[in-house]
Formats: sequence, structure tokens, C-alpha cells
Amino acid sequence: MYAGIDIGTSGVKVIIADGTDNILASANYRLNVQRPRLHWCEQHPSQWWEGVKICFDSLADSHADLLHQVLGIGLSGQMLGPVLIDKSDQPIRSTILWNDGRADQETSELIAAMPDIGYRTGCNPNPGFVAPKMLWLRKHEPEIISKIDCILLPKDYVRLQLIGERGTEPTDACGTHFMEARTGRWALDLVELSGVNPDWLPPVFLPTDAGGYLKPELALKWGVSRNTVVAMGAGDNMAGSIGVGVGSPGDAVISIGTSAVNSIVSAEYNPLPDKAVITHPHAVPNTFLSMGVVLSATSCLDWAAALTSRTVPDLVRAAETVWQKGRTKDAPIFLPYVNGIRSPHDMPKARGLMLGLGLETDPDMLGWSVLEGVAFHITDSFAAQRNAGIDVAHLQLIGGGSRSHLWGEMIATMNDLPMYLPVGREVGASLGAARLAHVASGHSNPLKILCSKSRYEKKIIPNPAMAPLLKERYQRFQNAFELTRHIL
Repeated sequence: MYAGIDIGTSGVKVIIADGTDNILASANYRLNVQRPRLHWCEQHPSQWWEGVKICFDSLADSHADLLHQVLGIGLSGQMLGPVLIDKSDQPIRSTILWNDGRADQETSELIAAMPDIGYRTGCNPNPGFVAPKMLWLRKHEPEIISKIDCILLPKDYVRLQLIGERGTEPTDACGTHFMEARTGRWALDLVELSGVNPDWLPPVFLPTDAGGYLKPELALKWGVSRNTVVAMGAGDNMAGSIGVGVGSPGDAVISIGTSAVNSIVSAEYNPLPDKAVITHPHAVPNTFLSMGVVLSATSCLDWAAALTSRTVPDLVRAAETVWQKGRTKDAPIFLPYVNGIRSPHDMPKARGLMLGLGLETDPDMLGWSVLEGVAFHITDSFAAQRNAGIDVAHLQLIGGGSRSHLWGEMIATMNDLPMYLPVGREVGASLGAARLAHVASGHSNPLKILCSKSRYEKKIIPNPAMAPLLKERYQRFQNAFELTRHIL
């Protein structure tokens, strides 16, 4: 048995899976996000660790027999959040999250100081990355800087609590902008450019390495063997990818959650900083993951549901009715940039736009417009990657947004590619973490574990009846962006 921990933005999920990816037990813990100011977004690391403890306590109560058989624990985590710890391994402040926008000025300063930084780090600096945040902290919270003894990432902090050892790995650490993405090693000039002390950086291991053993007191509390290894783990996009076997060049997965990410595996390092596409080492040896990021996906649905006093499932069903009744041509065009744009335009301060509102516009139409607008944004990002020669041979869809067949059909139609919906797609990152634990526990064929495709629940194919409508509206979507980008 293997346990997989995923530290998300909205929650902690822990699963127990057997050696053939059957999920036998799971536990969840809801997280809160603090927004102290406009464009700011933070979480305190203590929340993550509390969530992990509560999940394992729950599994120990309900599935003690399974926990007793666990050979390894793996980790996946939200990326780009610097966890600043002191000499006692205690967090100094809340972590500034991936979708925080305060470090806009510092981003510009980094690019001005090193114009080719995006080609070295896999992506141009953005307020969501660690380096601009560290410059911002140095300017605005110097008392915090003076207390730092180490900088970790969210899943690294949880691993520290599990085993008592500091460390990181390249899939996640490249998001600091202190590391050469091609080599997965710290680069002194990048570190110094960000005003960071090199002594604050932890040792770097591989995602499949065993970071250490579970602390004896935790093993005793949860009924796990004291010989249980804890894998180094990976960033959530990489873990989510290998959770469904996206590990070989040409494999791709679109994950739709709070944000959406198009992840494509490549054997070559092919950075696209001018398109705000992130290229980091993958969790599979000798491969890279090209990631196009859409900052607002299901969060757009949450917003629209609250605005219309409906639940998200009700709004999605209403959108399906709009399609079935042929009312889509009168629906507004939605630019879903409610939390800014990363790929492919890199406009963190942009905001959304609803174009074409009329007296006939109703909540059902808004539901269609939101699903469609996010699908168009995903298409923009995906096109930037494919146009650069990053080939796609096999595409899967995962995440909470994959519950909507209509959404998947829109994306498949726009990109003219079939998409497979794997079993376990809603816990892909946790399952990927469990696979990393499987390898770290000593499996003799790591590539077989990491690259094995999951079973498929269904296949979504492009809809020729939907294509003309979407392509016409996509052109309007693109025109609306070009005409309004200076005021978004």
C-alpha cells in the first residue's frame, strides 16, 4: 500500500492506493484562503500540516488495517508559495500563494536586470513566482527577511513535519526562479539577483528519492511501520500528470480545477517565456513538462453561481439546456480573466469582461458563457504550446471540471483532439504522489510505475455539430480581447 498526500489551495487530500492504483481509502480537509488586500492571497503553513494530521487521524480510525500495510508516503503540493522558516523550523509568516499579484513591480525589475531570465528558469518572472515575492518582502517586510533560515515549498514543509529533514526537488523548486530549469540546479547569480542568501536554500533531490522515514511518534500514532519511507514528491502539476500516466513525450493532460493547466511532456527543453508558458523538469527522469496556465477556471463557475444564486451543478445543467435548445448564439462572450492572465498573454492585473449582454440574457446563458469563455482561454494557451512544436499524441482530462461532459466537449472540439477521462481523475495529484512513494519504496521499474496509463471511464470526441458555432464565437472572443486588452 502507498499513501499520497496532495496539498491544494482549497484542501488537503490523502489517499491510500494499492500497487495497481486502486484507491482503497481517502480523507479530505478543507483549507481557507486569506485575502488581506486586493490582489493578495495567503495561507498559513500550519493549516496544511493540521489538515494532513486530521486526514491521517481519520484514516487511522476508519482504515487502520490499510495504514498498517503502507510502505511509502508521497507528496504533491501547490506550487510557487515560499514557506519561510526560522532556525527552529517554524513558519515566520503566512505563505504568499501562487495567485497573489502584489509583486508586479518586482517582476519588472527582475526582467530588466536579466532579460533572458525566462529562458534559464523556464518562464519569465510573474508576481506568482517566488523571486519577485522575496524582493517584495525585502522592501516591505525587512523584519521578516532577518528571521529566515530556510525557504521551502508547501509540500516540502509538510515533508519536514513528517520526517524532520529539509529538502526540495526540481519540479517544484524551479518555480523559485533561483534554479536553472535545464539542469535542475541552483544558480548563484539567479539567487543573488533575488536578494536571497544561498544558505537559505535546501538540498535538492529527485522526486522519486526517499527523503527519509516517518517520525517514530507519527508512525506509532497512525499505526504505520517505522520503516515507511517518505518520497520527496513533486509539484501538483507534475504529480497530477504522472497520476494518470502522463510521463512519455507527447503525453498531455488538461487539469481543470480552481485554475486550469495544459501539461505536455517533452523530451527537449523548449521554454516559451514570451507566451508565459512554464517549462520545468518533469517527475519522470530526462523529460520536461510544458505548462500553459489559466488562472481562473472553476473559480469562474463559483463566481457565476454566487452571482446568480445557484449551485455550480445547477449552472452547468442550465448551460447544457442552453445548448440543447439552440440558444447559444445569443449568449454573451465572456473573457474569463477575473484573476488575471498568465498564458499566453502574461497580464496579471487584467480583469474579466462580459460582452453582448441584452434584455434576453438570463442566468442559463451566463452558465454557457462561463464554460465557453474558460474553454476559449484554455484553447489560447494550448495553441501557444502546440504552435511552438510541442507535440500532443495522447490527451487526457482531469480535475473537478472534468465532471462536466459539456465542458470537455467544448475543449475537445476547439482543439480538434479526442480526450480520455481516466478513472481516478479527480484525485490525480494524490495518486501521482502515491506512485512516487511506490518508486521511492524500491520498485525496480520506475518508468513502468510513472508512465502507466490509467483505465479510461470514457472518451470525449470533437463534436462536429458544435464546431461552427464555437469557432465563430471564438473569433469574437479573440477580437474582443484585442480591442479591449489595453483597458482590461
